[in-house]
Amino acid sequence: MTGVACEYGLFAKGVTEHFVGDPVRVPPQPFLIVGALALVSGLWGGLLRAGMALPAGRALWILSHGPLMVCGFLGTLISVERATALGRPAGWLVPAVTAAGTLGMVAGPFGFPAVWFFVIGSVGLTALLMVLARRRPDFASTLLVAGSVCWMTGNLLWVAGWTIPFVVPWWVGFLVVTIAGERLELSSLRRPSKSSRAQFSAIMVLLAASLLAGLAYPQAAFRLLGLSLFLLAVWLLINDLARVTVRTKGVTRFTAVCLLTGFVWLAIGGLSALIWGNAMTGLAYDAVLHAVFVGFVFAMIFGHAPIVFPAVIRRPIDFRPIAYLPLGLLHVSLAFRLGADAAGWSEARFWAAALNAIAIVGYLAITAASLRRSSR
Repeated sequence: MTGVACEYGLFAKGVTEHFVGDPVRVPPQPFLIVGALALVSGLWGGLLRAGMALPAGRALWILSHGPLMVCGFLGTLISVERATALGRPAGWLVPAVTAAGTLGMVAGPFGFPAVWFFVIGSVGLTALLMVLARRRPDFASTLLVAGSVCWMTGNLLWVAGWTIPFVVPWWVGFLVVTIAGERLELSSLRRPSKSSRAQFSAIMVLLAASLLAGLAYPQAAFRLLGLSLFLLAVWLLINDLARVTVRTKGVTRFTAVCLLTGFVWLAIGGLSALIWGNAMTGLAYDAVLHAVFVGFVFAMIFGHAPIVFPAVIRRPIDFRPIAYLPLGLLHVSLAFRLGADAAGWSEARFWAAALNAIAIVGYLAITAASLRRSSR
C-alpha cells in the first residue's frame, strides 16, 4: 500500500513540477480573489433564493446565482489552473476575461454584458486546452477540450436567449467531463482494462448524446443525462485510484475521501435526474442540481485543492485533519437539504443551504490559513 501511495504522490509531484516550472511568472492571486468574490456573491444569492432574510445586496446576485458559481467562480478557477499549465502570456487572457465578466456581474453597471465576457472566456479556454492537448495527445486531454466546448455551447445558448434551466445541462457537462478527464488521467496508474476503458468511452458518448438531444427534447434528454451521470459515478467508484489511496494517510487519504463521497453524490444526482427529469424549478430541480454542483463538484474542489493550489500559487499547504470538519458538514447539510426537498419542507431547506455555505467558506478559510502557515 505504501508503494501505491508513493506512486500517487510522485504523480502529484510531477503535476506540481509541471506548473512551477512555468517560465511566465504571472501572479494568479488577483484572479483567485475575483473567483472568491464570485463564490461569495453566488452563495449570498443562493441563500436569498432559499428564503433567508439577508441584506439583498444587488438583485442581480439572486438572478445570477448559477452563472456566478459556474462561470464566475469555477470558470475563472479552471482558467487560472490551465493558464498556469500553459506557461505563456497569452494564456492569462482567458482568466482575465472571465474575471472581467465576474466583476461586471457582481458590481458592474446595469446592462453590463457579462455574459459576452463568459462566452469569450470559454472560447479562449477551449483554444488554450487544444494547445495543451497537442503537448499531450491522449483521451484525457481530449475530454478536457470537450468539457470546455460544453461550457462554450451553454454560454452561447445563454446569449441566444435560452433560459438557465435549458443551459444548465451544458454547464453540468462542462464540469463533469472536465473532472472525468482529470480522473481518467490519474486512473491510468491503475491501468484499467480495455473493457473498462470502452465502458468509459460509451458513457461519454451517452452524455454527449443527451446534451445534443436536449436541444429538441429537453425532458427526455435530461433523464438520459441523469443515466449517464449515474453510470459515470459507478465507473469512477470501481476504477478510480481513490479506492486504493483511501487506505493511506494524511492529505492523500483526505483527497480520496473527498473523491469517493463526491462520486456517491454524482450517482444520487444522476438517479434524481433520471426519475424527475428537468423540473425547471421547484424543490426537485433544487435537489438534482445541488446533488451534482454541491455534492459532487465541491467535493472534487475540496479534494484537489491541496494539490492544485500549491502548484498555482507556488506555496505548499500545511494539511491539517480539521479539513475533514467542513467536508463532513458539506455532506450532512446536503443530505438534510435533499431530505427537505423531498418532504417539501422549505424552512429546513434554507437552514441546510446556510450550512452548505458555511462548509464551503469554512474549507476555504482553513486552506488559506494552511497557506499562511506554510509561507512563514
